[in-house]
Amino acid sequence: MNLIYTRAMTKRLVDIADDKLDRAREILGAESIKSTVNGALDEVIALDRRRRLLDRLAEQRGIDLGDEQVMSDAWR
Repeated sequence: MNLIYTRAMTKRLVDIADDKLDRAREILGAESIKSTVNGALDEVIALDRRRRLLDRLAEQRGIDLGDEQVMSDAWR
């Protein structure tokens, strides 16, 4: 999953565990360190979105499943 952001990129010097980088690269099928790190960050962001959606579904916040009109139209 590639999410695209319009913010500028900044070069950063970070220590990354080689074994974690290698495993993430393998999982993501990435070819470079840059694409591995950006892909991993995209996955964390997507995971957060999925968790928040699941929370909304579990709490039925903003969900109109109890609205008879909505449900009757859903089956057409």
